[in-house]
Amino acid sequence: MDFVGAWSPVNIQFLLSGFLITLKVALVSIVASFTISVVIGTVRYAQVPVFGKLCAVIVETVRNLPLLLIIFFTYFALPEIGIKLDKFTAAVIALVIFESAMISEIVRGGLNGVEKGLTEAGRSSGLTSVQTLKHIVLPIALRRMVPPLVSQFISLLKDTSLAVVIALPELMNHVQIINGHNINYVIPTFLFAAFLYFTINYLLSIVSRKLENKHT
Repeated sequence: MDFVGAWSPVNIQFLLSGFLITLKVALVSIVASFTISVVIGTVRYAQVPVFGKLCAVIVETVRNLPLLLIIFFTYFALPEIGIKLDKFTAAVIALVIFESAMISEIVRGGLNGVEKGLTEAGRSSGLTSVQTLKHIVLPIALRRMVPPLVSQFISLLKDTSLAVVIALPELMNHVQIINGHNINYVIPTFLFAAFLYFTINYLLSIVSRKLENKHT
């Protein structure tokens, strides 16, 4: 093991540049998948005719597929039908598809967990079904969903490492490149990558706990 060589300023900078790509992919995927999942979860909760069942079929299908398969599909299969994506976009789309299905179940579960009495109170006060959902049910459900949502976001961040299979220049890809130059760098570079993943995920878990305590 060569910690000094593996953790040279040049290598550290290279690893951090890869981690920056990891964070960018994660951030874009989190925002997009959360937005889509709120719509899907709400549609299923409200049992919107046709669309509710269609969303259910799509969600159950995606949830039973491995993320790696979806990444391969977006990057290698879509070009066969004329849709060619760059590595960053392909990784983001694959993550959004997969995570939207996962998070939508959290959203639906959160909405179903809101007491029926609150819904009835909203309706009896003169609010429509949509207004009750928008102003009462959804805000309460979202606050209660913070812990499972953050846990899923942490999983998403870790799942970005799977994009190494399409050579996206993220953290694990840069780890592989450095290790390819010197086998003695393997353990030091993996330890540094583990440190970066742990740090950001631990910070997310702290934020989750604070938000949870704030609303209890």
